[in-house]
Amino acid sequence: MKLTFRMHHSSPNLEECVTEHLTSKSQTYSDCNDNLLYLTATPHEVGLSAQWLGRISSTTQGFIDNQRLAGAVTLVARRGKVAHFEAYGMMDIKADKPMQKDTIFRIYSMTKPIAAVGVMMLCEEGRLTLDAPASVYLPELSGLKVAQDPEGDLFTPVKVDRAMTVQDLMQHTAGLPGAARYMGGNTAVDKLYREAGLHRLHECNLRELVERLGRIPLLYQPGTKWHYSIAADVLGRLIEVASAQPFDQFLAERIFQPLGMVDTGFYVPVEKIDRLAGMYGSKPSGGLQTIDAPEGGTGHISKASFIEKPRFLSAGGGLVSTASDFARFCLMLSGKGALSGKRLMKAESIELMTCNHLPENLIPLDKKPEDRYGGLGFGLGVSVRVQQTDWVPASQIGEYGWIGGTSTEFWISPRDELVSITLAQHIPFSALSHTVKPLVYAAIVKD
Repeated sequence: MKLTFRMHHSSPNLEECVTEHLTSKSQTYSDCNDNLLYLTATPHEVGLSAQWLGRISSTTQGFIDNQRLAGAVTLVARRGKVAHFEAYGMMDIKADKPMQKDTIFRIYSMTKPIAAVGVMMLCEEGRLTLDAPASVYLPELSGLKVAQDPEGDLFTPVKVDRAMTVQDLMQHTAGLPGAARYMGGNTAVDKLYREAGLHRLHECNLRELVERLGRIPLLYQPGTKWHYSIAADVLGRLIEVASAQPFDQFLAERIFQPLGMVDTGFYVPVEKIDRLAGMYGSKPSGGLQTIDAPEGGTGHISKASFIEKPRFLSAGGGLVSTASDFARFCLMLSGKGALSGKRLMKAESIELMTCNHLPENLIPLDKKPEDRYGGLGFGLGVSVRVQQTDWVPASQIGEYGWIGGTSTEFWISPRDELVSITLAQHIPFSALSHTVKPLVYAAIVKD
């Protein structure tokens, strides 16, 4: 299937926002951020059970009370309206600061779907084509070879069977490694990545990343394996080249500002720093401890992480956001490219993004059915549920979303017009979102 778009001109000149102020304030969460004020409803109005939504609150509070998390925010929306939005626990234990609905979180890999939306917008405008070789736009990636034995101490590079495409980058079938692999691996390919300085991505910009990747063999032939990787960061550079804008400027002007995502970006400005949540981990003896927050997309530990503009604008993990900001992004996806009368993208772009594109031999992403990746395929920047498993029996086929490495997650069920967002700042990944998911589905009132 040829994945191309005709030129689309509606995004820069968005329609006027048409919204109607809610007349009833009962259980509408009208005290939330202004950028969700017109997007709220009572549970009953959107076919949800207030009792089951209350169980989300009590379950999340249990994680706080048992010191499994310092704090969290949960949000559930249906039919384009937010019906549940709560904050729990502490955003900063030492400073005795309670978690707030407008607390700013490092969302890490939840950045990836936002970058994917940017690519799809450029496809609509004819500036990118999904099945085109990435080297058409990034000539540094022409002439790539593949390591014949990527797990060995020695390797003989061979020619690629076919070129890495833009779509390969979006669905992690490009042949690139993940940062965790080459930072700690001892194979010949891992060593080449370190010699190229790719274990110090915080010292690079996106252009330099692509230049260095062009000199190193791929791990496998493009299209033959799904391997979670730094491909999303390459998409950041692709967006820069296709749009002729810095990546952060493109996101701000084309996505964040039109959607009203007022607290989303690559760092927290000084006037908002008191809203940034602390990062926590579990003590071996039980309880919580403050830990350093790794820089988005690089793993680098620095006091400047997320409070100063980074050199490396990671499309794979560099953003901070709030629950209400990210809800607006999710409601746009759930609304097939439109939010409150504003159309950001074509509906068919969203549909293409959020359906599975992996062949059967690459599904599930993880062959262990008990793993969180069990039953998942992959779309363009998001995972897509293609099989039901015992690990997540409540999930619906077609549900899509993604996670961030410090206990952030979102998912959307198109069939149920349902959006769920769970945000915390905890390493390793908390079980909260997995525990909450069945409660969200159970809250749907059957007609």
